[in-house]
Amino acid sequence: MTDTAPPTRHVTTARIVAVRGTELEYRADRVVGEEPLEIRAAGPGQEPVAVAITMRTPGNEDELAVGFLRTEGLIEGPEVIRVQMGNPAEMNQPDDRATVRLSRPFDASLVAERHFAATASCGICGKASLDEVAIKSAPLAAGPVVPRAVVLALPDLLRAAQRAFDETGGVHAAGLFSPSGELIAIREDVGRHNALDKLVGSQVLAKAMPLGQRILMVSGRVSFEIVQKAAVAGIPIVCAVSAPSDLAIEAADRLGVTLVGFLRGDGFNVYAHDERIDLRDLLGLG
Repeated sequence: MTDTAPPTRHVTTARIVAVRGTELEYRADRVVGEEPLEIRAAGPGQEPVAVAITMRTPGNEDELAVGFLRTEGLIEGPEVIRVQMGNPAEMNQPDDRATVRLSRPFDASLVAERHFAATASCGICGKASLDEVAIKSAPLAAGPVVPRAVVLALPDLLRAAQRAFDETGGVHAAGLFSPSGELIAIREDVGRHNALDKLVGSQVLAKAMPLGQRILMVSGRVSFEIVQKAAVAGIPIVCAVSAPSDLAIEAADRLGVTLVGFLRGDGFNVYAHDERIDLRDLLGLG
């Protein structure tokens, strides 16, 4: 893994009043950054199409834009040529706008169909979207069978790599792992969906797709959107330190995603497709 320190504006400083018991202190504190990002797409000779505005932690804007388009099923990935940031002559923060340039025309009608309104950090929502996701998500392959010890090690491996969380305590993380537990990449963001989009975008730009032999580990809970985005990106195993929602479980079951929750200490729950977790030793078969 070659990831380094958090990007510029990823972490900022604020003056606070810190109260600890009967003691009071005025001091500076490190906090996570949050800014809007406008995501646009354009094919050859096209005017950019505004797709969404999402609140995100600054940094890795190219990955977030590409990852969002990929996990929402709006692009396949190979057609990405480059990501163009905003014009410094027009914007105080040029990295608050990202235009993904494509080698083929971008279908603007897809944006209207998906109803990406003012903000889109949560992806698509609702049971009505499950059928649409199933269409946009290729059938997941069998994928790897992962030893129980590897699954149990994932939370500590993710936490050890959370650079921005160490400074602020205020960001979510998404980590991509190999079946043997090697950390491939990690991304952090104030929005858990953005962290995953940045992670997927990093792999699209690195030409490292597909992700059928990868494990996703996320901090916090698992929502429907996390399962949706993982499935569209082809990730067969999703693990989390906290609980999944009932719709996340339904989506995982229908989309062929192995879903692991409450991954803490020496235990975890498998909510869907347990065939990818090697539990033979616990069944007396190993």
